[in-house]
Amino acid sequence: MSIYVAGSMAFDRIMTFNGAFADHILADKLHILNVSFLIDGLVEKRGGCAGNIAYTLALMGEKPLILATVGKNFTDYGDYLRSLGLSLEGIRVVPDEFTASCTLITDKNNNQINGFHPAAMKFPCGYAFSSADASADWGIVSPGNLDDMKALPRLFREKGIRYIYDPGQQIPALSGDELLDAIQGSALLVTNDYELEMISKTTGRTRAELRAMTGGLITTLGEQGSVIDNGEQGTVGIARPERVADPTGAGDSFRSGLLKGLLHGLDVPAAARLGATCASYCVEHHGTQEHVFTYESFAARHRAAFNEEPGVRW
Repeated sequence: MSIYVAGSMAFDRIMTFNGAFADHILADKLHILNVSFLIDGLVEKRGGCAGNIAYTLALMGEKPLILATVGKNFTDYGDYLRSLGLSLEGIRVVPDEFTASCTLITDKNNNQINGFHPAAMKFPCGYAFSSADASADWGIVSPGNLDDMKALPRLFREKGIRYIYDPGQQIPALSGDELLDAIQGSALLVTNDYELEMISKTTGRTRAELRAMTGGLITTLGEQGSVIDNGEQGTVGIARPERVADPTGAGDSFRSGLLKGLLHGLDVPAAARLGATCASYCVEHHGTQEHVFTYESFAARHRAAFNEEPGVRW
């Protein structure tokens, strides 16, 4: 069984603002917006959607194959991935570029302002699948290189690999036809509620029409959990974190648990509950790859939240 994780690899520069953005942005002056925030803290962390998803999957005993493009400053990040037992086979290095970077400012209400520089991510990963097991493998196409986000769904379909489509921050860069082509035939379309509205507006399709093109929709709602529409409507709550330090990366951790469950035969609601427990660990830390857990601690938190065993072991 293999998990193919396509998306960005990046360095995150995470800053905190001990105020509220809303107090400094005047609604009637948005046409001349010019604001500055005094930052309380700054850290640089390993990140990127593919890196984040792969990291939490590694905590759960999986060895996903990352499909991404990186630059000349990736050496330490690559060594770290190897220390987790992950292969770099699917990662393309562009020696004349830097690895992508994301700058995030989070205010006291957990609102965020992000800036992203793609750098090496401008190039597709170009991975050639040497072998695939359509009966067992899963893939996810998360925000990353646009060529990959258009080509990999077709490739997964051709090889019979079930995949999750998760366009996220790249939705504005994709046309309606490109989004529809990628969504068509996916096992799941996973977005937050705002992203789903953006997809609906860009494609001109209703939620029901999008649902008919895929195996199901999962819409995440932050601290309110998630909604599943895969023929039957259902909701998934959250697992309570011990504290909330930073919401960055929670969605990627959710997708890790979701993939873990699906790979091992859990139904979508049970897999989504695994994802909710994963997300609860991520938000306890500043940074998207700083959380750790054992099976025992994870299972205890999962039981407390959902009154069930995780359903998978590692």
